[in-house]
Amino acid sequence: MQSNNKFMDDMAKLATGAVGAAHSVKGEMEGMFRAWFDKQLAGMDLVSREEFETVREMAEKARMENEDLRAEIEALKSK
Repeated sequence: MQSNNKFMDDMAKLATGAVGAAHSVKGEMEGMFRAWFDKQLAGMDLVSREEFETVREMAEKARMENEDLRAEIEALKSK
């Protein structure tokens, strides 16, 4: 009976160690993937949301000014 309990204790320790090692490997793999992913994103020359919104607002303003100027030109042509 004693040897059976020792065997079970050893198996429990082994399983606990394996789970700890797997958890450690998982954390290391996540870190490596994040580093790789960040490197890939950095090479893509992406813009931030703030930069995108600023340029979008500038384009919208330019389009409205263009429409106003087009209307003025048409009014001058019709005179």
